[in-house]
Amino acid sequence: MLIATHGGKFHADDAWAVAVLKILYPDAGLVRTRDAATIDGADFAIDVGGVWDPATGRFDHHQKGFDGARSSGVPYASAGLVWKEYGARCVAALALRHAGQVLNGETAQQIAWAIDGDIVQYLDLSDVGAAKNAPGGYGLSAVVSGYNLNWMDEQRLGYGEAAEAYRTAQFERAMAVLTDIMANAVKYRVGALLALEQVRGAEVLEGGRVLFLKNGAMPWATVVRKEMPDVLFVISHNLAEQRHMIHTVPVSTENFDARADLPEAWAGLRDADLAAVTGVPDAGFCHNGRFIAAAKSYDGIRTMARLALDEVDRLAGTSV
Repeated sequence: MLIATHGGKFHADDAWAVAVLKILYPDAGLVRTRDAATIDGADFAIDVGGVWDPATGRFDHHQKGFDGARSSGVPYASAGLVWKEYGARCVAALALRHAGQVLNGETAQQIAWAIDGDIVQYLDLSDVGAAKNAPGGYGLSAVVSGYNLNWMDEQRLGYGEAAEAYRTAQFERAMAVLTDIMANAVKYRVGALLALEQVRGAEVLEGGRVLFLKNGAMPWATVVRKEMPDVLFVISHNLAEQRHMIHTVPVSTENFDARADLPEAWAGLRDADLAAVTGVPDAGFCHNGRFIAAAKSYDGIRTMARLALDEVDRLAGTSV
């Protein structure tokens, strides 16, 4: 099996698309070329060839008259075209390989759509010049672009076979980075699905306003935000560090605004200073942003949770 894409400068969309296919077909060869005969003879043609036809492995978007777009209106480039066709299969393969989980088709497709919304569509938008995928110079498309040769590399290597071999090696390095990003995105979402029922069934304390998680590594924010409107704080056991944490509950994924903050008097304090303010001997720290604090013991963090709730009630009373 052979995957063909264009030579010369590469972008995140073609690197992502080829990386997806290499996950599914790890033994496939890769050629970077603009030779029409080689492209026509390949099993897959990515970002080159002037044809979009998934049935024959053709995934280009540069041809005149191409109008492929998502239902949201976001246009497709090669990353999205390949992900649309093979994303669910790629998700299933990565879930099995990196999380040991067998996903049914519907779950794999849902995760693939989520990854398209979070990552892939922005690679496409950047490639077609519709939008940058992040402020500044270090969005994912810009990071991948940095693996290309710059003018100093070209001056050093020339413009022949040595330069093209170096480009191909850099393309494969970029693909490796994108493969890790894919795997991490899948692992995160699989982990969130597996944690869902445990978070829903976790112990609720302090009249329903505090949730206790025995394993603090489980992702909990989405389900608490969407399904537990009365929970103001989450306490958890950090198994790796053998300490307990108290977290605020974010009101959205867009910022650090919380349903309730930890007490202002705790902000930035550590160890003895925090212990003096809270009366908790094993208090560890409170972040300046007042969204997380720690104590060594369960009893200590429970006391800090009660104090935080008392401060919420006090502030609510003074604002009436």
